[in-house]
Amino acid sequence: MKQKQTNVKVVTVAIFIATFMTAIEGTIVSTAMPTIVGELRGLNLMNWVFSIYLLTNAMLTPIYGKLSDQIGRKPILIIGLLIFIIGSALCGFANSMVVLILCRALQGIGAGAIMPVTFTIIADIYPFEKRAKVLGFNGSAWGIASVVAPLLGGFIVERLSWHWIFFINVPIGLLTIGLVQHYLQEPKRSGKQRVDYQGSFWLMLTLLLVMYTFQRLEQGLAWSLFAFVIGAGLCFALFLRTERRIDDPIIDLSLFQNATFNAQNLVAALVSGFLMGFEVYMPMWMQGILGLPASMGGFAVTPSSLMWVVASFIAGRLLVKYAPNQILRGSLAILLIGCGLLLLIPSTAAFYKFLLVAGFLGLGFGMSITTTTVVAQNTVAPAQVGMATSFNTLCRTLGQTLMVSVYGILFNVQIAHGLQHQQGLTSQMVNQLVNPQTAAQLPQQLLKPLRQILYQGLHQIYIGSFMLIIVACLLNEWFGRKNTKMPVAP
Repeated sequence: MKQKQTNVKVVTVAIFIATFMTAIEGTIVSTAMPTIVGELRGLNLMNWVFSIYLLTNAMLTPIYGKLSDQIGRKPILIIGLLIFIIGSALCGFANSMVVLILCRALQGIGAGAIMPVTFTIIADIYPFEKRAKVLGFNGSAWGIASVVAPLLGGFIVERLSWHWIFFINVPIGLLTIGLVQHYLQEPKRSGKQRVDYQGSFWLMLTLLLVMYTFQRLEQGLAWSLFAFVIGAGLCFALFLRTERRIDDPIIDLSLFQNATFNAQNLVAALVSGFLMGFEVYMPMWMQGILGLPASMGGFAVTPSSLMWVVASFIAGRLLVKYAPNQILRGSLAILLIGCGLLLLIPSTAAFYKFLLVAGFLGLGFGMSITTTTVVAQNTVAPAQVGMATSFNTLCRTLGQTLMVSVYGILFNVQIAHGLQHQQGLTSQMVNQLVNPQTAAQLPQQLLKPLRQILYQGLHQIYIGSFMLIIVACLLNEWFGRKNTKMPVAP
């Protein structure tokens, strides 16, 4: 009996849908967050809605990647999708900020499989010279989501309820599972290889302690924080010890002997951190300072996603001609200029100026992320592609998680500082300001000082982002001296 073959076109569409689902999720949540904060009264907990999702995502990503090498891409992707669907449904039923955060944690556990495994499937079914183009096509899901999500999110928030922004993931996820189940065929793996449970445990505990430490930094330095730092260091040491001894580790430490692999992942982490500062806080600028509706707040980041697609195709052409560090040099320069523009834009700048800056940043984001993903995959043997892809995704997620925490600290500290110097203003008023529906209830004379305080808080975000990209530039130049040629996997 002839074995069924993978339907490459249909599987690519399934990957596109899965990417679209995660893309629209992030954009809609960012668009609806001011409304969620206004209803659930949790501005001080807002960053946890994003960071807990990224934290659980990061903790499971390397495990999913390794299991996809051992068991297969198909079953791991389906399991991840099912968990994501359940988590999304529970988020839709949340009636408090704490419950929403807990449900987002479950949602992140499922999402940890989607991005690395779909990227690995692309590496399986497409050769290197076509991979960047397919990643560009797949990246167009972010562009489409960036157009659809603000409209859909604005409609849901204004006409229905923000709870429905999570429910829409259920039918999309079920459709993706059906396509993957029927059209993706892969050779059977024994699945009898030893799973590195011990290494996985120490890695997850290390990540948990690191992330929690960053979340607690806002409350000031305390002995408990030092205890968490020491605990994270001990867990990481035990993780390294385990990985050196085991025959089939969750992360092969030999990967880090390649300077190019290290450079790509570090730059990916830093760029992804800046990406969170842009996508999470820009809608707040539009709604809280300019007073625009939720749908327009989401549209402020739309040009970035659209230009990301264009940049992915550009990166695909450049990768066959230039060394990775040269491509990153150009893309990081674009990001540095774009971030500098955000620092110079006054609080009352016209909406179209933000659209122009967003499009410019999209070029830098797209070229950077596409380059780091393709090159990280191409530095390893075929049997390690899942591991390398998941580690690259882990680095991006860690960058996002850490920086969401850092941004939250910078933002909240600056807001608190601003309120101390303005009598009669409270944090509850800032909660009302970021939601256009409740901002109308504030006295007119308080809007200007409140918006100035919010502007100063957002300004701190982009000062931090500017420093982040400078570090990425320095790392790229330093590693670039060690390895200037495009690596080719054996």
